[in-house]
Amino acid sequence: MSAVDAVGDAAPSGVGTATGIGTAAEGGPAAGLDRTGGTGMGSDGQRIRRPGRAVGTRFFRSELRLIFGRRRNQAGMLALAAVPVIIAVAMRVTDVPAEGHNAPGFFSSITSNGFFVALAALGVELGLFLPIAVAAIAGDSVAGEANLGTLRYLLTVPVGRNRLLAVKYAGIVVFAFTVTLLVASVGLVAGLALFGGGPVTLLSGTQVGFGDGLLRLLAVCGYLAVGLCALGAVGLFVSTLTEQPMGATIAITMLSVTSFVLDQIPQLDWLHPYLLTHHWQAFGELLRDPVEFDALRPGLLSAAAYIAVFLSAAWARFGARDVTS
Repeated sequence: MSAVDAVGDAAPSGVGTATGIGTAAEGGPAAGLDRTGGTGMGSDGQRIRRPGRAVGTRFFRSELRLIFGRRRNQAGMLALAAVPVIIAVAMRVTDVPAEGHNAPGFFSSITSNGFFVALAALGVELGLFLPIAVAAIAGDSVAGEANLGTLRYLLTVPVGRNRLLAVKYAGIVVFAFTVTLLVASVGLVAGLALFGGGPVTLLSGTQVGFGDGLLRLLAVCGYLAVGLCALGAVGLFVSTLTEQPMGATIAITMLSVTSFVLDQIPQLDWLHPYLLTHHWQAFGELLRDPVEFDALRPGLLSAAAYIAVFLSAAWARFGARDVTS
């Protein structure tokens, strides 16, 4: 499915697809339509009714089909889902258990409870794979349309610039939550299949029921997804600066990696609280009893600040941009 297909799906009755749209100056079908919804005059002189909310809903559904229907995105999600399976199989066939201080993350607990495969997979993929996946979607959001030459048609359909940015970011948010839940779900299924389940021993040493553990895992996914949404907001802004989606994706990925690297330098401890990825590892607080919500608040506030600042920057940049492609 191409971006032109998304335009056609978002266009109301009486308005053609991107390949047949004329601008107001050209006297095309879009010339007599009010972009805010309501009614307008078609090329045949008949009044056309265009409910703006319905168009926005169709546009959002088209954006989701565009994101999840692309082969490269499906391949990326398959790669993300393969990591927890590899972890579970590797832990099952190895003769050397992961124990002691050298065990990364939750690996040392996997053999006693398959539940921890999901947490181990999230911990492994959080450093690179999940940010790359979100960077690819965010980088392609606006720059991809410009690169294909469909951005101008999207704005002609009519879809206002504010609505376009809102739909693009909503798609990024849905993708961030989806891939996080995907990794956790596949890890949970693979872990239970190979190691079984049972009561979950938290980081604080308290043992809780399996149902309580699932709720905590869901909360972990939500917390991490919010952080990835902040990265997506940065990516949306970067995507408005260029017409090369690959360049935008690389820039966003490098920003994420740089944030992780700077967070490991003790001499820059004054900078750490302001880094995008600094608070991501705080999800472990959800696996303590009681949960230290005060330790989670800075991460949520930091993500909210990044989202507000960079969505505003994207709106300012895209609103003033001369769209010619």
